[in-house]
Amino acid sequence: MSTDWAGVYRETFADLVRFLHRKVWDADRAQDLAQEVFVRALGQDPDNPRAWLFTVAANLARDEARAAVRRRRHLTLIRGDAEQMTTSDPAEEFEHAQQVEAVRRALGQLNERDREVLLLWDAGFNYEEIAEQTGLAAGAIGTTLARARRRLVEAHEALEKRDVAR
Repeated sequence: MSTDWAGVYRETFADLVRFLHRKVWDADRAQDLAQEVFVRALGQDPDNPRAWLFTVAANLARDEARAAVRRRRHLTLIRGDAEQMTTSDPAEEFEHAQQVEAVRRALGQLNERDREVLLLWDAGFNYEEIAEQTGLAAGAIGTTLARARRRLVEAHEALEKRDVAR
């Protein structure tokens, strides 16, 4: 049976972009990578298209990590300047930017497994799909997610304390 990629696109694209955004921390790049994932999907007929797409997405994000870091720094500065010029409340924008940065830094403190499980869960995967993507036992996902959430909170609090101490 042939995969209905148009339907999969409609149902999955937003989740895929959100997942990739949390991998590369650049909204434009996440959109580009999500499109690349679907280009690679053409001619494929996987058993589980959603899981296949997220696997390809994770691999693409991982493959270009070094180049993306350089691009992201440059694009973030440019986008930040543009957003500051068009915002109606600079204080709100500044606070939001600080919150996003704090979450990014806290996620960066986690090990790869915890980060991956949290990002997949945030992308709308159920426990069985997360288990399939990560290679963990389906029965262990709930515990793994709970621990990952706790570690995320602890990392966030530790970073906040360190920032306050400065």
